[in-house]
Amino acid sequence: MRLAISDMQAKGMPKIFITRQIPDAGIKLLKKAGYNVSIYPKDEIIPRKELRRAVKGVDALLPLLTDRIDGEVMDAAGKKLKIIANYAVGFDNVDLEAAKKRGIIVANTPAPEVSETVAEHTFALMIALAHRIAESDAYARAGKYQGWGPLLLLGVDLYGKTLGIVGLGRIGAAVAKRAVKGFGMQVVYSDPRKNPDFEKEFNARYLPLAKLLAVSDFVSLHVPLLPSTRHLISTAEFALMKKTAYLVNTARGPIVDEKALLRALRTGRVAGAGLDVFECEPAIDCDLTDKLALKKFANVVLTPHTASATIEARQAMSKLAAENIIAVLSGKKPLTPAKV
Repeated sequence: MRLAISDMQAKGMPKIFITRQIPDAGIKLLKKAGYNVSIYPKDEIIPRKELRRAVKGVDALLPLLTDRIDGEVMDAAGKKLKIIANYAVGFDNVDLEAAKKRGIIVANTPAPEVSETVAEHTFALMIALAHRIAESDAYARAGKYQGWGPLLLLGVDLYGKTLGIVGLGRIGAAVAKRAVKGFGMQVVYSDPRKNPDFEKEFNARYLPLAKLLAVSDFVSLHVPLLPSTRHLISTAEFALMKKTAYLVNTARGPIVDEKALLRALRTGRVAGAGLDVFECEPAIDCDLTDKLALKKFANVVLTPHTASATIEARQAMSKLAAENIIAVLSGKKPLTPAKV
């Protein structure tokens, strides 16, 4: 298959392969640096066989979160591969141990714009749940609206409620800022490390996860996907939550045990959920045989992994990925190395 190749074909210049078309800010930087840039031309996940063929002899690889970059791909690239600049904040799609063994640097793209964008999307889901926006839209479009009524589609306020933030990284902190400064919410958080400065600025309280779940009206997940966080929220955790509480996940799908979530929704164990990510993504439901579908619950708001889907955020990610590549190929450290 032919690849879209840059005009810069100077002999001996570093070769860069990008697994899918991304916003052009980073591509322009790479071309300006004189690199040979090739991009998989189809707007789809690159097939595994084509990926192994395309990476042969590259100095840098710029994959997406949908690409599984393991030792096999790294070996297919060969000895010249110096950096994998993942186009995502997370990097669970890259085998960090395999990269370390081969002396390959892994970087990600936690640009400030991404944190702000995902925080906005998190609040969009929270507001949609609290004010039943999706339900109201469907109700109106179906021609059911016959006039104002005092009990019609009653929701709840965010003001004065307690928001539990699980994972106080950049995104979690950005969500907390909006909760306190914009909506008058109380914030509690759970994280491997306490943050006294954060607690002072936002009058927040640190709580172990179990206690956080018990007191929160909204629970928002912002942890990376690691073996320790897979199914972090499962049956036992839903049992701790208020029946009036809402769960929001804009992190990674497998952090939530989908089967447990479906049972919690079916039994009224939780009030609803806002999901931008899914356990068996891109499938919305892992198991269609159990007759429990997330799409069938009116109190579930779904978005297709678009929490960072703004022009500003995606261009910033493109630029940061390119800057990481340029830094490493220039003998410098990456701006944002992947850190567990």
